Amino acid sequence: MYLHLGQDTVVRTDEIVGIFDLDTSTVSKRTREFLTKAEKAGRVVNVSMELPKSFVLCAKKGKGELYISQISSATLLKRTGFMEEISLK
Repeated sequence: MYLHLGQDTVVRTDEIVGIFDLDTSTVSKRTREFLTKAEKAGRVVNVSMELPKSFVLCAKKGKGELYISQISSATLLKRTGFMEEISLK
Protein backbone atom coordinates (compact mmCIF):
# COMPACT_ATOMS: atom_id res chain seq x y z
CA MET A 1 0.00 0.00 0.00
CA TYR A 2 1.15 3.55 -0.65
CA LEU A 3 0.76 6.85 1.17
CA HIS A 4 0.42 10.14 -0.73
CA LEU A 5 2.52 12.85 0.95
CA GLY A 6 1.71 15.71 -1.41
CA GLN A 7 3.15 17.16 -4.63
CA ASP A 8 3.00 13.86 -6.55
CA THR A 9 5.07 12.05 -3.91
CA VAL A 10 4.09 8.64 -2.58
CA VAL A 11 5.90 6.21 -0.29
CA ARG A 12 5.28 2.58 0.53
CA THR A 13 3.57 2.20 3.90
CA ASP A 14 5.83 -0.72 4.85
CA GLU A 15 8.83 1.66 4.62
CA ILE A 16 7.36 4.22 7.06
CA VAL A 17 9.11 4.32 10.42
CA GLY A 18 7.09 7.21 11.81
CA ILE A 19 4.84 10.17 11.06
CA PHE A 20 5.58 13.24 13.17
CA ASP A 21 3.93 16.62 13.75
CA LEU A 22 6.45 19.42 13.17
CA ASP A 23 4.94 21.75 15.77
CA THR A 24 5.13 19.32 18.67
CA SER A 25 8.15 17.23 17.76
CA THR A 26 10.56 20.10 17.09
CA VAL A 27 10.22 21.26 20.70
CA SER A 28 12.81 18.61 21.53
CA LYS A 29 16.46 19.58 21.02
CA ARG A 30 17.29 16.03 19.87
CA THR A 31 14.64 16.11 17.17
CA ARG A 32 15.93 19.44 15.88
CA GLU A 33 19.48 18.01 15.82
CA PHE A 34 18.23 14.93 13.98
CA LEU A 35 16.47 17.05 11.36
CA THR A 36 19.57 19.21 10.91
CA LYS A 37 21.84 16.17 10.45
CA ALA A 38 19.42 14.59 7.98
CA GLU A 39 19.30 17.80 5.96
CA LYS A 40 23.11 18.09 5.90
CA ALA A 41 23.34 14.46 4.78
CA GLY A 42 20.95 15.16 1.89
CA ARG A 43 18.27 12.79 3.16
CA VAL A 44 15.47 15.38 3.38
CA VAL A 45 12.89 15.62 0.61
CA ASN A 46 10.63 18.66 0.84
CA VAL A 47 7.28 17.92 -0.80
CA SER A 48 5.62 20.97 0.73
CA MET A 49 4.84 24.04 -1.32
CA GLU A 50 3.10 25.63 1.68
CA LEU A 51 3.77 25.78 5.40
CA PRO A 52 5.10 22.34 6.42
CA LYS A 53 3.05 20.55 9.06
CA SER A 54 4.63 17.11 9.38
CA PHE A 55 7.55 14.92 8.51
CA VAL A 56 7.60 11.25 7.61
CA LEU A 57 10.64 9.10 8.34
CA CYS A 58 11.11 6.18 5.96
CA ALA A 59 13.67 3.38 5.83
CA LYS A 60 14.59 2.48 2.27
CA LYS A 61 17.12 -0.28 1.67
CA GLY A 62 19.13 0.37 4.79
CA LYS A 63 19.15 4.17 4.61
CA GLY A 64 16.59 6.60 5.90
CA GLU A 65 14.80 9.34 4.06
CA LEU A 66 12.83 12.13 5.63
CA TYR A 67 9.90 13.75 3.83
CA ILE A 68 8.60 17.20 4.84
CA SER A 69 4.87 17.48 4.05
CA GLN A 70 2.20 20.18 4.16
CA ILE A 71 -0.35 17.55 5.18
CA SER A 72 -0.97 17.17 8.91
CA SER A 73 0.31 14.11 10.73
CA ALA A 74 -3.25 13.21 11.77
CA THR A 75 -4.44 13.19 8.15
CA LEU A 76 -1.44 11.13 7.01
CA LEU A 77 -2.06 8.64 9.80
CA LYS A 78 -5.71 8.29 8.75
CA ARG A 79 -4.64 7.74 5.16
CA THR A 80 -2.44 4.81 6.16
CA GLY A 81 -5.41 2.98 7.70
CA PHE A 82 -3.11 1.87 10.52
CA MET A 83 -5.45 2.99 13.30
CA GLU A 84 -8.36 1.17 11.69
CA GLU A 85 -6.32 -2.05 11.61
CA ILE A 86 -5.59 -1.76 15.33
CA SER A 87 -9.24 -1.17 16.22
CA LEU A 88 -10.31 -4.28 14.32
CA LYS A 89 -7.98 -6.57 16.29
